[in-house]
Amino acid sequence: MDSVSNNEIENSASYGKNQSKIKFQYEDDDEQVVQDEAVTESSNLEVDEDISMCDPTTTAAAVDESMVGGDKTSADYYFDSYSHFGIHEEMLKDVVRTKTYQNVIYKNSFLFKDKVVLDVGAGTGILSLFCAKVGAKHVYAVCVFACSMLSFYTFILCSFLFFHDWYMIAILWWLFWCAHIMMLYIEIECSSMADTAQEIVKLNGFSDVITVIKGKVEEIDLPVPQVDIIISEWMGYFLLYENMLDTVLYARDKWLVKDGVVLPDKASLYLTAIEDADYKEDKIEFWNSVYGFDMSCIRKQAMMEPIVDTVDQNQIVTNCQLLKTMDISKMTSGDASFTAPFKLIAERDDYIHALVAYFDVSFTKCHKLLGFSTGPKSRSTHWKQTVLYLEDVITVCHGEAVVGSMTVAPNKKNPRDVDIMLKYSVNGKHCRVSRTQYYRMR
Repeated sequence: MDSVSNNEIENSASYGKNQSKIKFQYEDDDEQVVQDEAVTESSNLEVDEDISMCDPTTTAAAVDESMVGGDKTSADYYFDSYSHFGIHEEMLKDVVRTKTYQNVIYKNSFLFKDKVVLDVGAGTGILSLFCAKVGAKHVYAVCVFACSMLSFYTFILCSFLFFHDWYMIAILWWLFWCAHIMMLYIEIECSSMADTAQEIVKLNGFSDVITVIKGKVEEIDLPVPQVDIIISEWMGYFLLYENMLDTVLYARDKWLVKDGVVLPDKASLYLTAIEDADYKEDKIEFWNSVYGFDMSCIRKQAMMEPIVDTVDQNQIVTNCQLLKTMDISKMTSGDASFTAPFKLIAERDDYIHALVAYFDVSFTKCHKLLGFSTGPKSRSTHWKQTVLYLEDVITVCHGEAVVGSMTVAPNKKNPRDVDIMLKYSVNGKHCRVSRTQYYRMR
């Protein structure tokens, strides 16, 4: 992997006064990825005073991965997108993601040798194959399917208690059975992916080491009472979208031995601000006049839905602010809901149209620190960045600040979605504004 320069990230306490280069030991033989980051209390990173920046546009060969897929309909994709080989192809060809996990395992075989490993959300089983290859005693690869139908079932059943109209009860029964049929579709598709993973394991000669298990982590039984290592690629857009972190924490609390290892064990969410007039005009303001008709009601909806896209680093106007660092080996499920303050300092005179969130993950239990960033100054990943457009166009001068807070929590009705409340204010030479906006990742 070629050298990659990453974001200058501001520590929330110092707001970026003590910047140093951090080297993630993300290497393939003589290669490494370099990050410009602020040292935080959760880091055990190697510090190098050389602050030169490498070209972030350098490319490398993609991982050569192929998948076997069957005949699937659009309904199948709707019910369970993760059964479609195209999703897995995209993730496997994300070299930053996949090579980092490969290096974590291959270059730290002492962690895995003769150990029992649980792979949460195994997909094609690639992480399980990595673990088996370095000598893991046994790997349990759980093909997770994420759904939140339990809350829907509860809603339907409880509604029977409040409705006495037989017509309404008939409608509710119809909804209940539709939901039940959808669950059956999901389970069938989950089974299909698990069967594919099992075939891949067999083709590569690891059937005696890797056991593929179908179902939700919260409902399965493992053949062993405890595991030594839990490995998972649980991160979603905006880090927390799809709520798979809760599944990893459940597995950790139920099966991980005392002093066991969770990989990755650290994840951090960051925020910065960008100029993005052209794209905002195209995606948001477009709805104000569509062929002469007012469709601004759609604009309101568009403003509330963050956009996942790749941000050009030249658009960045401010410093990058650390919002939250999560220690996966110690945190509780509730810690994924939080409110974090921020202070973004303008690094030039410009306009601000949106805030941008991204995340880093770290594997601190390795012999050398490994990890990667999904920031705009890093090599692109399939996670890209998450763009939250502002109602206001903020004019800032160099040194002026956008201050505020961000509140993040799973949506109560659908925990896979993420609710975001953004409060921000500016008191500058050309702009004075204070506003609260609400977003939903879905």
